[in-house]
Amino acid sequence: MKKLSLFILASLIASGLRAEVELPAVIGSHMVLQQNAEVNLWGKAQANARVTIRPSWTKTRYTAQADSEGRWQATVHTTSAGGPYTLTFSDGSKQKTELTDILLGEVWVCSGQSNMEMPLGGFPNQPVEGSAQVITTAGDQSGLRLFHVPHKFTDEPQYDCESEWKLCSPLTARSFSAVGYLFALELYRLLKVPVGIISSYYGGTPIEGWMSRQALDATHRLHPETDKNWKGFQAPCVLYNAMICPIKGFTAKGFIWYQGEANRGNWFDYTELQKSLIALWRQDWGNSDMPFYITQIAPHAYNNGALRLSALFVDQQYKAAAETPHCEVISTQDVGDYFFIHPSRKQEVANRLAWTAATCDYGIAGLPVNKPRFERLEQKDGKLLLHFSFGLHNYYLGGAEAEATSRKEYFVPNNPVKGFEVAGEDRKFYPATGNHILWGTNTIEVWSEQVPHPVAVRYAYRNFPEEANVMSQLGLPLPSFRSDDWPIEDL
Repeated sequence: MKKLSLFILASLIASGLRAEVELPAVIGSHMVLQQNAEVNLWGKAQANARVTIRPSWTKTRYTAQADSEGRWQATVHTTSAGGPYTLTFSDGSKQKTELTDILLGEVWVCSGQSNMEMPLGGFPNQPVEGSAQVITTAGDQSGLRLFHVPHKFTDEPQYDCESEWKLCSPLTARSFSAVGYLFALELYRLLKVPVGIISSYYGGTPIEGWMSRQALDATHRLHPETDKNWKGFQAPCVLYNAMICPIKGFTAKGFIWYQGEANRGNWFDYTELQKSLIALWRQDWGNSDMPFYITQIAPHAYNNGALRLSALFVDQQYKAAAETPHCEVISTQDVGDYFFIHPSRKQEVANRLAWTAATCDYGIAGLPVNKPRFERLEQKDGKLLLHFSFGLHNYYLGGAEAEATSRKEYFVPNNPVKGFEVAGEDRKFYPATGNHILWGTNTIEVWSEQVPHPVAVRYAYRNFPEEANVMSQLGLPLPSFRSDDWPIEDL
């Protein structure tokens, strides 16, 4: 009998037949599926087989037809959050594929470079602030599930990756993305439903690596020849092929993105690159309005903290978000580190991302998301009066409700305010003195004895602006900005 079984198995292998339905790694036991959605499932079976799918959360049975190579795909309707459930697949063979401990809830994808990769346990000699308590309680988070795409880069698109969904424990949490884990944890606390977080990140990588060749070639760029500067794991498209293709289409609510340090050198093309990546991923996931939340790169000295290259890059991040529906940038102006490119204060980053998602995508009102934004300036008696508003670029509230929301936020009156520079018509900038004025109107006045007739202002417009201190009452920092569009040479 044993010889007969081995003969049958060998025959199946020789003929290319499969003894059971095969699934990609991202579709597995312990996963979270997006609730109240038509979720995508796919895999491999016997050639031309009819695959039957049986979810335990419904009596409905679903079928899919495999092609001549055995590949199939289907959509299955999910109900409201809950579980655990099972999911059974069969293609008519005697063996069935059963997934267990499946939860229905919210699914998010986190991606980027090393600041997204930085694990909850920290990098060597670079800790994550407050992580010890989070790690020790990770085992209590039964509704959080983690999936990590391992590092890989290839010239051709990959069907699958070597990974699996993991339950939360101190061990699994400490090696997972700090921003990704803390984001999911905060959503879990706010929404009180299961949350699945899928991570795909690779330190030191430019945005070009996370895009397809077709999307990259279609992006309008001033200097596309910069592609030649990237080799190996930094080469264009290789991360998209190996680390996005295996998960693309796995139904999710949205994306969080922390990347950009590697693209400071070609900051002039970043707005278009970011917009193209967002469009590509939304197309891959089949949702043209899928939320995409960007993390501003944090202040850091780089080669000289007084230079302005990082501020120019940050402008491109905000410009991309302003020109893209359902896209926001969260400010990190207050969490940077002069010496380390990986700031330790990841909790603030994750919370701001989660609060933005909770506000914009789940309708939770009152959260601290309305960051201050520069609106306009006016000249008066040798000073500049700066006017600000509070809010999100693309928040869906409109009319009186939006106006009421924006009026609820005010600055902390830290007088004197610091981090401002002003210039006259000669375009020479000097440090400015500033004060909050006109209580309740969010107006700041700035001036400099060296500039009798100021016409332009900049705030925190350096790689590492040490003194910048303008904050909202709920702790959101004013992002760097400038009112001028003059050429900048001190990069």
